[in-house]
Amino acid sequence: MTSPLSRLSHVALRTPDVERMRSYYTDVIGLSSYDDADGTVYLASGGLGPALELKPAAEAGVDHVAFDLTESREEELLTRLAHQHIDVATKTDAEPGILRVHDIVDVEGNKIQLAILDSTREAAELSQVGIAPQKIGHVATRTVSAENVVGFYESALDFRWSDWMGDFFAFMRCNADHHTVNFVNASSPGQMHHFAFELKDASEVVAACDALAVRDIPMIWGPGRHGIGHNLFTYHSDPDGNVVELFTDLDRIVSEDLGYFEPRPWHQDRPQYPKRWTPGSGAANMWGYAGPEGFLS
Repeated sequence: MTSPLSRLSHVALRTPDVERMRSYYTDVIGLSSYDDADGTVYLASGGLGPALELKPAAEAGVDHVAFDLTESREEELLTRLAHQHIDVATKTDAEPGILRVHDIVDVEGNKIQLAILDSTREAAELSQVGIAPQKIGHVATRTVSAENVVGFYESALDFRWSDWMGDFFAFMRCNADHHTVNFVNASSPGQMHHFAFELKDASEVVAACDALAVRDIPMIWGPGRHGIGHNLFTYHSDPDGNVVELFTDLDRIVSEDLGYFEPRPWHQDRPQYPKRWTPGSGAANMWGYAGPEGFLS
């Protein structure tokens, strides 16, 4: 049985300068305008619902993370949460393109929305400017105990873990993608580490690097290929300092019954099953150079 949550819906960011962030995410990243409501800017990457929310606030940071909830399994999930004594606050017509949301918090107090999309609203257009990613793919969060948060996502939301790096960095999925969420034990728990947009192929990763370079936006790390997940990656910062990953070639499990990732020529194992990786440069980057000092702190 798969999770009743089908994908990462959106990430909501708090920002002291909504217009600066809107300009960056539309002109550079290439998200399309979706809606404006009560001072919040909603941006999309095509399809139903927003991919990013920009909420006015005194300080930058993440407000919440949202997942799309399959409507036919809504009651199933709410019953599961009730049995586990997890408080749920339900709102209707709370956000553009979303019929209702169920607000919960995880074991470390991070805000999560479970969203039922409005399928009657016209899908967002793909942007014709900027990098124009296919979708928002995953979000990584700094934790006190990745093990405890993994337990919550398994028991409450029916996620499955795809890989671990040692005992401090976990990757979890709710669909065929290798990971929709990551959790890393860090010195500043409760803060977002990064969120990621998926590009079509390697040529678009190269084009994105050029697009950032033309605008004098430096790379934090990359391009490279992660060992865990095996995706090509780059990381840079947005105007508020949030770390943004652009990626492609992420591992996929298309059959939970088989339980291994679709074969790829760069896999170390054949077949490649979920496993606990030994920390090291190969797990972080098959091309040999680790991330900058303190990147996972």
